Amino acid sequence: MVRGAPDPREVMSGLLEDDRLLRACAERDMGAVFRMLNSRGVSTRRLAAAAGITQGRLYDYMNGKSRVEKLSLFEQIADAFRIPGRLLGLARRSWEPAPVDVAHQRADRPPPDGDDLAAVGHFRSADRQTGGGRLYGAVVRHLRDRVAPRLVDADGGPEVFAAAAALTEMAGWMAHDSGHDDRAGRHFARALPLARAAGDLPLAANIAASSSHLALQAGNPAAAADWARTGLRLAAQGPRVPALTARLHTMQARAHAAAVQRDPAVRALDAARRDLDQALGASHPWLSPFDVAALASESALVLRDLGQHDEALACAEQAVALRQTGRERSLALSRIILVGVHVRRHDIDAAVSVGHDLLGTSPTLGSVRVVRQLDALGRLLTPHRGYGPVREYLVRFDAARRARMLLLADIIPPPPGGTPYEAHRTRPR
Repeated sequence: MVRGAPDPREVMSGLLEDDRLLRACAERDMGAVFRMLNSRGVSTRRLAAAAGITQGRLYDYMNGKSRVEKLSLFEQIADAFRIPGRLLGLARRSWEPAPVDVAHQRADRPPPDGDDLAAVGHFRSADRQTGGGRLYGAVVRHLRDRVAPRLVDADGGPEVFAAAAALTEMAGWMAHDSGHDDRAGRHFARALPLARAAGDLPLAANIAASSSHLALQAGNPAAAADWARTGLRLAAQGPRVPALTARLHTMQARAHAAAVQRDPAVRALDAARRDLDQALGASHPWLSPFDVAALASESALVLRDLGQHDEALACAEQAVALRQTGRERSLALSRIILVGVHVRRHDIDAAVSVGHDLLGTSPTLGSVRVVRQLDALGRLLTPHRGYGPVREYLVRFDAARRARMLLLADIIPPPPGGTPYEAHRTRPR
């Protein structure tokens, strides 16, 4: 095998949601299937060897001079490239997982108590709107009272462990959003073996991505890169979820950028974009979606850390434009990134303009993470307070911050001696 050559089965797994491949399979046009694999880097030698045919015969199929006709060859191609039998009008192949008999499963085993998927959806929706600070306790109570007892129930199945893993990871994110990163790390550490016990490798890989994010926040890019690699290894062993691998490649890119490793960061970001392009229609019930807006926001941070401020600006503007109504925290974080990029590009007027929009973004949002990033933004602007519009903005910024802290006093009590922002800012003369 040529080192670095793409595995035809991996390439095929990324094509299974592609309308062109589905159409070619429905028409049993193996020449078109071979052309698609070849255009994605699989050599004709590997295609012919995998299919058990000569290269000359392969060229005839690819050039439309002849077509596959024998049932045995269709079966051989399906098995060689892991094309599900149903796509070619074949019986289920021996390597395909057996279909789940949902009706039988529900008759023999009651559904998860309280509908775990619905609970995750409700918590996730509320978190996007209000922040994790106000929801952490509710998620922990749901885990303790509704999920944990079922883990030792003889009737409980893998889905209970998956629900426990997903909700424990969610509790970790809410702890992080509440400013308790040590607690968040403990939640992620507990969630990973639960996902493994469930046999849910994509969920385990997603938890590794969360741990990578937390390591970055702690200023440890080497650990962040290790977690991203672990996640990619886990993802490669389970069902392909392109949005998940896109997220993991993005975390790799951020880790490399934080360590000022330009080329690996750019390669990882390119891989994330390619994967996300293949993500239409592919999803996983326990994973929070990783979409174009999320990739744009993370890309802005990667490019900012690499000093590519013009490219970072385009990504940050895209992230703000794509944020949906009801994603208040995401919108606030995207605007914070955008203001910071404008400052680094020395476009102070643009920074102030976006900064005013930022102050109107959900002042009651229960997110310590947002408050801390706002404080960092205040410190970034303070050296420019000699400029009138900045000085006027910082007056409004201080007033808005005091109001935010007052409304969130139950979540974010101010530390003795003032806040980090107040301790470092320069008083106006």
